[in-house]
Amino acid sequence: MEELQLRSEIDAAYKWKLEDIFTNDDVCTEAMAQADSLITELKKYEGRLHIKSGRILYEYLEKQSEASRQTERLYVYTRMRRDEDNANAVYQNMFAQAASLYYKLVSTVSFFEPEVLAMEDGKLQFFMEKTPELKEYEFILSQMLKLKEHILSANEEKLLALASEALQTGHNAFTMLNNADLRFPAIKDELGKKIELTHGRYSGFLESKDRRVRKDAFTALYKTYGSFKNTIAQLYCGNVKADNFSAKVRKYKSALEAELSTDDISVKVYNNLISTMHANLDTLTRYLQLRKKVLGVKRLRMYDLYVPIVEMPKVKYTFEEAKEIVIKAVEPMGQQYVEDMKKAFTDGWIDVYENRGKTSGAYSWGCYDSHPYVLLNWQGEINDVFTLAHELGHAMHSFYSNSNQPYQYASYKIFVAEVASTVNENLLMTYMLDEARKAGDTVKEAYLLNHYLEEFRATVYRQTMFAEFEKKAHAKDQAGEPLTCEAMCDIYYKLNKKYYGKGCSVDKDIQLEWARIPHFYNSFYVYQYATGFSAATALSAGILKDINNEPGGATEKYLDFLKSGGSDYPLNILKRAGVDLTDSAVIQSALDVFAAKVAELEAVFN
Repeated sequence: MEELQLRSEIDAAYKWKLEDIFTNDDVCTEAMAQADSLITELKKYEGRLHIKSGRILYEYLEKQSEASRQTERLYVYTRMRRDEDNANAVYQNMFAQAASLYYKLVSTVSFFEPEVLAMEDGKLQFFMEKTPELKEYEFILSQMLKLKEHILSANEEKLLALASEALQTGHNAFTMLNNADLRFPAIKDELGKKIELTHGRYSGFLESKDRRVRKDAFTALYKTYGSFKNTIAQLYCGNVKADNFSAKVRKYKSALEAELSTDDISVKVYNNLISTMHANLDTLTRYLQLRKKVLGVKRLRMYDLYVPIVEMPKVKYTFEEAKEIVIKAVEPMGQQYVEDMKKAFTDGWIDVYENRGKTSGAYSWGCYDSHPYVLLNWQGEINDVFTLAHELGHAMHSFYSNSNQPYQYASYKIFVAEVASTVNENLLMTYMLDEARKAGDTVKEAYLLNHYLEEFRATVYRQTMFAEFEKKAHAKDQAGEPLTCEAMCDIYYKLNKKYYGKGCSVDKDIQLEWARIPHFYNSFYVYQYATGFSAATALSAGILKDINNEPGGATEKYLDFLKSGGSDYPLNILKRAGVDLTDSAVIQSALDVFAAKVAELEAVFN
C-alpha cells in the first residue's frame, strides 16, 4: 500500500510560503500580544462615539481596522499552518489562541453599531461634514444608516441578543443529529461486499455504474431520514419560525426581505430567478431525456441523476501541465491578468500535493497584508485542473481587491464570491473543448460537455429549486399555516415533480430530501449559487467576444469588478461590469447557454 508523504518529504517548490505573512512562529506569537493590546484599547471608546465631534468616531474606526487587520493575519496564518498537518499540536494550540483573539474582538466591538445608530437624526451626517476623514468610511456608515429603521431600542436589541442563542437551537440540534447521531445501514457494493453507508460515501454510491447499488443507497438513506422525519421537521420548523420572528420584530415584510436587505438586494432578484427557471424547465427535461437514452434505462429514476454518462478520460495531468493549460485558458483576460496569475506559481501562493495530516479538499484564502493562498490536494485528474482554475479565480479576485481597495472595503460579499471562480472555469471549459475538437477527441469532448451540464444542473436548477422550497416554507408559516412534516414533504415533492417530472420518474422517497440539506438552516443562502453562476456565464461570454480587450469593453469592466472588493453593494458592482441581476435576461442568457450545450452533447451522441 502506497503511504501518503510526510510534509517534510515534499519539495518546497510545491508548498505555499506562509513566511510571507509572518517570517516565523516567534514573530506570530509577538503579534498576538500586540493584537490583544489593540483589542483591549478599543473598549475605551464605548459610550464616547456620539459626543463632541466626528474626530473620536474616526479615531475609533481607524483603531478598529488596525485591530481587525492584525487579528485577521493571525487567524489566517495559524489556521493555514494547522491545515498543513492537522496532527501538529503546536499549530493546533496557536490556532486556538488566534481564534480566541478573534472572538474577543467580535465581543469588544459589539457596542459600535448600536451606539452609532442611537445618535439623533442628522448627527452622523453632521460629523461626516465636519470631519472630512470620515469620507473613508462613508459607505460603511451609510450601510448602517440604511438599516436604521429596522433597529430597535437599546433594551429591545439587548433582549434579541440574549435570545439569539436560543433561536439557533434548531440549527444546532440538526447539526448534531445529522453529523453525530444519525447512523445509516450497510449496503452491498458492486462486488457484494457490505459497506456502511455514510454522508461521505453516498455520492460515490450514486455514481456507481451498478444501478442496484445506486438504488440501495438511495433507499437506505431516505429510510433512515424517514425514521427521524418528525423530529427533523420540528427542528426546521423552529428555524423558520425564528427567521419569521426576527423579520417581524424588525418590521420587515418577510424573512426573505430581511435576509436580502443586508446587501441591498431586491426580492425581485430572487423571484426573477425562480420564474425564469420555471420558463426553462423544458431544457432540463431535454437533458434528462438524453441522460435516459445514454444510460439505456426504460425509466430514469432520481438515483440515476448522478451516475456519469461519459467516462472520465484516463489521461493524467502533471501540475506543470495543468498550470500551462489554465494560463492559456485565461489569455482572453489580457496580458496583465496572465502575468499577475503567473505570480501564483512562482511566488509561493499554492500548496499543491497531499501529505499526511493535511486538510482535504481545496480552498483559496489569505489576508489583506499578504498575497492570496491556494490549498490543493493534487491527484492529476481532469477535475483537478478545473479546481485549480476555480481556486485561482478566487485568488485573483482577492489579489485585485486587496491591491485596489483600503482594508475596510477589500472583502467582497458572498453574493459575488463565486462569480470570479466560475468565470475562470468557463474560460477553461471553452479552451479545453476547443482543444478536444481540434484533436478530434469526441470522448473528451463528451466528458467536458457533460461536466458542464452537470455543474449547471446542480448549481442553477437544483439550487433554485431549494430556494423556492425555502420561500414556500417561510411563507406558509408566516401565513399561520402549520409547517408539519407532511406539509414540507408535500411542498418538496411537488417541486421535484415540477422540475424533474417530465424527464424523470420522481420517486416518493425524494420528498424527504429537504430533511438532509444543512444549507436550509442558513436561510436564503443557496440562491446565490444560481445567480453567481448565471452572472459568471454572462461575463465570460462577454470576455470571449472582446478579443481585442477594447477600452471600456467587457474585459476591462470585468477587471474593474475584480478590483471593486466590497466598496459598493454587490448588485451595483455587477451592474457596472455589465450584468444587471434585477433583469431576468441575465438568467435567461445563462439558460440559453445550457440549452446550446445540451444540443452539442446530443450531436456527439447521435
